[in-house]
Amino acid sequence: MNMNTFLHFTPRILSLLFIGFLSLFALDVFNEYEGSEAIIPLFIHLIPMIVLLVAVLVAWRYSLLGAAVFFVFAVWYVWEAGFDRPWSWYALIAGPALVTALLYLGDWLHKNKKKISEPL
Repeated sequence: MNMNTFLHFTPRILSLLFIGFLSLFALDVFNEYEGSEAIIPLFIHLIPMIVLLVAVLVAWRYSLLGAAVFFVFAVWYVWEAGFDRPWSWYALIAGPALVTALLYLGDWLHKNKKKISEPL
């Protein structure tokens, strides 16, 4: 596997795995609701994952957008969780999002290195 293929597919696959992992947290609605009354709370819990999934679909073509979205998600999570939580909270959620953002950025830089290094 060459670097081009690695940098192209790794952030996209990690994005989908990350979204799947985060989606598992939405299942906690079944502790409070049963049957059809759980549909709306489940959908509300899945809204951030739907937004990330749409971003991954767009980032499949535009890597820089994927880098921006996952970086913003990591910062947003830390901000929303608050600064008084255990470090493991940040490492578990914001960490993979930040790594994914860096991989998307690496893909974008690798694809555009010729354009960037060319003189005006």
